[in-house]
Amino acid sequence: MEYIAIRDLKICCESVGDGYPIVLIMGLTANMDWWDQELVEALSRKYRVLIFDNRGAGRTVTPEEGEFTCEMFADDTVALMDAKGIKRANILSMSMGGLIAQELALKYPEKVNNLVLGCTFCGGKHMVQATDEVMHLLTDRSGGRDGIFDRVLKLMFTKDFLDANPRYVKHFKERYLRAPISDANSLRQFIACAKSDTYERLPDIKNPTLVVTGTDDPLIPPQNSQMLAERIPGSKLIEYKGSSHGFMSQARDAFIKDLLDFLAM
Repeated sequence: MEYIAIRDLKICCESVGDGYPIVLIMGLTANMDWWDQELVEALSRKYRVLIFDNRGAGRTVTPEEGEFTCEMFADDTVALMDAKGIKRANILSMSMGGLIAQELALKYPEKVNNLVLGCTFCGGKHMVQATDEVMHLLTDRSGGRDGIFDRVLKLMFTKDFLDANPRYVKHFKERYLRAPISDANSLRQFIACAKSDTYERLPDIKNPTLVVTGTDDPLIPPQNSQMLAERIPGSKLIEYKGSSHGFMSQARDAFIKDLLDFLAM
């Protein structure tokens, strides 16, 4: 783990593995500890994996004032790639990270080899919204870190998965509690997502694109991924039956196989 001074940040990041680079972009309020460890390990056997804490999240040192935007996050990501000597990379993203990845591919197409958009959406009036109940769970900051974590679990995973994997839940909570986001930065990230809209520009994405989602995702309904796949030329859609927002862990084996197959094309 290291800190790299770029733009107005000190970005906390880590690289594992060797080979062609793949950059992983995390989602709303999350940091690099949230990535499924077995997924990162599997990728590191073939690729140089770069993970990092977004602006405002985890251990990245961020100015206390100013708005966030998804384009700003994309600029941060490219600046980090440049600082690490990465001219071009595969991009794997999830949730808010997918909004960032879309902006990255649109603004810096030369920096993107293959693009993977996980459990994400285009924003704006065309996105399919979560229910009011789900949005309440997402924005409720009561109960301290334990209360927030319990609500995160309900949004990330199905009840069947949680009941069957208590060890995973324990380890995920340990990772979740290592460097939690502040309420102020959580709000700044949320507003950035709310203001994002790539719908009209999606046909301009020319990079090979894989869109992936869980069929039972309450946070970002799968219709959003279907919309992305329809709008991005030549893209491929894979839906993991019975998986929620955290499909990368819930359907880990199937996802890793599909991901590696796609990246090898």
